[in-house]
Amino acid sequence: NMNFLPGIWWSLPLVLVWATPPVTSSWWYMGAVGSSRVMCDNVPGLVSRQRQLCRRHPEAMVSIGRGVAAWTAECQHQFRRHRWDCNALERGQRLLGRVLLRSSRESAFVHAISSAGVVFAITRACSQGELKSCSCDPKKKGSAKDSKGHFDWGGCSDNIDYGIKFARAFVDAKERKGKDARALMNLHNNRAGRKAVKRFLKQECKCHGVSGSCTLRTCWLAMADFRKTGDYLWKKYNGAIQVVMNQDGTGFTVANKKFKKPTKNDLVYFESSPDYCIRDRDVGSLGTAGRVCNQTSRGMDSCEVMCCGRGYDTSRVSRMTKCECKFHWCCAVHCQDCLEVVDIHTCKAPKSAGWISRT
Repeated sequence: NMNFLPGIWWSLPLVLVWATPPVTSSWWYMGAVGSSRVMCDNVPGLVSRQRQLCRRHPEAMVSIGRGVAAWTAECQHQFRRHRWDCNALERGQRLLGRVLLRSSRESAFVHAISSAGVVFAITRACSQGELKSCSCDPKKKGSAKDSKGHFDWGGCSDNIDYGIKFARAFVDAKERKGKDARALMNLHNNRAGRKAVKRFLKQECKCHGVSGSCTLRTCWLAMADFRKTGDYLWKKYNGAIQVVMNQDGTGFTVANKKFKKPTKNDLVYFESSPDYCIRDRDVGSLGTAGRVCNQTSRGMDSCEVMCCGRGYDTSRVSRMTKCECKFHWCCAVHCQDCLEVVDIHTCKAPKSAGWISRT
């Protein structure tokens, strides 16, 4: 019985976790920690190593829930203008799981961004004192030197190494049970996602001295906004490299010898993506019927591409917008409300708009 566990279930590749209330909800925190074995034993989809980590760090599951919410939103943002828009749920169908059963570029991106989301959330929780097992980066102490001169480590540096270590142990646990091609691909893309978060760790400093003379600087390391990681992995998705297993089955090599060998930062995939034009449960496609398209665009969100050549319907709608905005000294902007009439274009459905299933 999971009624004692509030929250919304989210689908994380390799494991089901939940978006829970914040740690400040002490009533939940005490109940969850006090019955961590019951809680962890009832989460479906966990392998034994993941259950062990769950029992040992029940408070970390709250952070993982936040990480799931963050990477899901980021995935949907990055794919908002594409036929596949990272929409995980529709009428109760967990279509994202179908996408992950394939070895496509979309699967590669989801594994990378979800792994990155766990790193980001765990690292943030460490810095905010929400986890008993970690805190600020203990290595950032004493004095150091950079291009601007000497400085003292101070404040709270994000403990990115702990976040990466925890995410690797938890997210990779299920893949390490398999030796097949998909497991190797997922492990590679998981690692690329973790590395992406660390790539945007930046040094921030505060000056001390008379009138901000900066005779002394105190610095710390902080993660950048998760959007930077999402934008970076989106570029890696667009440049993902198709690979095949090598002869001894221990790794992979490029499918096309004209392309460079993938680095640890690149995303890799085995099979080509479906076109996602029509509803197809087997590939996790919602289709593009009813999607809004851009009549003037020449990109992926254009009506021609988004609607897969089926055409589109146009409806005229009225909406209120802010207009004639004026800046008033010192610190105010005053606008008027204007009624705007716009045309909205939506993709037509195929002649047979029902689900396609090959099973």
